[in-house]
Amino acid sequence: MHEATHVVVVDDNNDIRDLVREYLEQQGYKISVAEGGAALRRILERQSVDLIILDVMMPGEDGITLCREIRASGDIPIIFLTAMAEDTDRIVGLELGADDYLIKPFNPRELLARIRAVLRRATSSTPVGTILNRRTVRIGHWKLDLGRQEIFGDDGVGIPLSAAEFRLLKVFIERPGLILSREQLLDLTVGRTADIFDRSIDNQVSRLRKKIEENPKNPSIIKTHWGGGYSLCTEVIFE
Repeated sequence: MHEATHVVVVDDNNDIRDLVREYLEQQGYKISVAEGGAALRRILERQSVDLIILDVMMPGEDGITLCREIRASGDIPIIFLTAMAEDTDRIVGLELGADDYLIKPFNPRELLARIRAVLRRATSSTPVGTILNRRTVRIGHWKLDLGRQEIFGDDGVGIPLSAAEFRLLKVFIERPGLILSREQLLDLTVGRTADIFDRSIDNQVSRLRKKIEENPKNPSIIKTHWGGGYSLCTEVIFE
């Protein structure tokens, strides 16, 4: 239960640390704060931590460096806090295995929602990056061959995926159940920040649905969340 959940807030800005700590403590979370890497390590050495909220831009060791160190030693969920201008750092952080990110300035209620979503996913899914070490993945009644970039149905007939479709499906598989915005999907598939009018992700989702959905007009595998993006809503089994 979240009342026992221990969250560490790592940010060199004291006002942000206090704001997040006060709000999350009101929600029943146990909160520790750290102004940088050294303080974070002391907390990790002494206590069990369920999630880390990590600022990207900090003097000395930045969030990218700390994320790489954390991922080298464990799978503690990480949510990045980042400024809009730090697109490259955000993309690199996601590629390193950060579970989500939130752009400053942010609404504490949105941060709370993201914390809950990340923690739910952390208890029920394979960590991001696990797919890289596997050959096949089962997605509902489909089987994805990672080497051949083909997906097979019950009849054993392979359906080739384009490079863009494969990248998109891989992102969904690594984050089952998580609602991903168009901006996040663009970051994770093509490595750039989404333009507010960019609809390429919608087109890619539509093409992918035509290959894997029984009824693309009423999808059950990749669902649309109006105003929120898309999510993979089926069982994922790594083989």
